Amino acid sequence: MLPLQQLVRKNIWNLKPYSSARDEYQGTTASVFLDANESPFNPPFNRYPDPLQRDLKKKIATLKQVPAENIFLGNGSDEAIDLLFRVFCEPNVDNVVAIEPTYGMYKVCSDINAVDYRPVPLDEKFQMRAESMLKAVDSRTKLIFICSPNNPTGNLMARQEIETVLQQFSGIVVVDEAYGDFNSERPWRFDLPKHPNLVVLNTFSKAYAAAAIRLGMAFASTDIIQLFNKVKYPYNVNLLTQVKAGEILAQQTRLHQQIVMILESRDALMQSFSQLPICKQVYPSDANFFLAKMTDANGIYQYLVEKGIIVRNRSRIALCDNCLRITVGTKEENTQLLRALRQYPA
Repeated sequence: MLPLQQLVRKNIWNLKPYSSARDEYQGTTASVFLDANESPFNPPFNRYPDPLQRDLKKKIATLKQVPAENIFLGNGSDEAIDLLFRVFCEPNVDNVVAIEPTYGMYKVCSDINAVDYRPVPLDEKFQMRAESMLKAVDSRTKLIFICSPNNPTGNLMARQEIETVLQQFSGIVVVDEAYGDFNSERPWRFDLPKHPNLVVLNTFSKAYAAAAIRLGMAFASTDIIQLFNKVKYPYNVNLLTQVKAGEILAQQTRLHQQIVMILESRDALMQSFSQLPICKQVYPSDANFFLAKMTDANGIYQYLVEKGIIVRNRSRIALCDNCLRITVGTKEENTQLLRALRQYPA
């Protein structure tokens, strides 16, 4: 890895961050707060939330077995993705490399930040090849994005291929594990001490069943986390989200049971799909969804819409011609989907 100062945009490295009232006073003994121009009425919502979400990070640190100083919390994982561009990529100069197909926000953030985006196609088994990724790199490549399990393909990227990229790329490698809780693969956040150029993304939106509260996590070296905190908006995670996230973290038994049910339903649904005359192939999945190649994805998608059933048509995505992405629902929802598909006029 290059020295961090060489990777970070010069203006960001030299940036003097905004200092909020809650940054300047971090004690717990005061009872009268007259420092932030807040209203004295309607507690606790009259007060600005902790800008660094310290209490919540302590809970996450215990659960994820990562020190709190290695955790960034944002308004969904998308905030962390955008911050990566804003911290490391000089507009109209730098570039990033990503697997293709993959999560669309990497390219959207790249376009917003005027950063060249270099997609590298996966192979016929939707696997990444480190050699191909590294060939796309040049002296202006700052970030490599690897989503694993990948969206929309659903599969894990081979661990050794990711390891090779981490070892040979001198910039920042982002491993997005939004769907990591749905498989038994060793989480990449445990390898942070070994790889200072590693950033791992996770979210409350998937396995934690809390997409509505918009809370994403990034795990990285303390130096990278400090850069994120330097650039982020002062109060990027609101009080309601912090409180609700704490409640969710206290329900680990229920969350684990839900994950087990989702995986059991996924396997049954994939098996049923493979028996449909209108399904040509069901691809392996390590997530809470799967990709299926259909005989006529566009027609089947529109047919399901008319039935009030919404899946994701990925036919326009690279390597996903005639493919639908199916999220695992409740038993009743899965049954309704299959019933409709069995009645589709082949």
